[in-house]
Amino acid sequence: MHNYSNLQIWQQAMELVVEVYKLTKTFPAEEKYGLVSQINRAAVSVPSNIAEGAGRGSNKDFSHFISISIGSMCELHTQLVLSERLGFIDHLQYKKIQEHLDNIQRMAVSFKNKLDTNI
Repeated sequence: MHNYSNLQIWQQAMELVVEVYKLTKTFPAEEKYGLVSQINRAAVSVPSNIAEGAGRGSNKDFSHFISISIGSMCELHTQLVLSERLGFIDHLQYKKIQEHLDNIQRMAVSFKNKLDTNI
């Protein structure tokens, strides 16, 4: 079992969740149960799957949950693009979050590759 709270990837993912929640507070009220809910759930899924994978008994299982986390990052990216296109966020807001998301995704792919090497 890994101590996920010491992992930089988990810490960065937790910071991303806070950024996303602050951002979605500015969305129109009618999106509360639509896009806002989806965005927030996708963001929370990133560190949650890292934590769940860390609690599993093997690197193979951990790698699988890192893959799920990467999928959630792709989902979040899609929702952020849509949010910008719909005018809920401006390009600077999008770019700031996307840069953070890209960094976490690079970390996740690198970490997954390391886990896969040690299976």
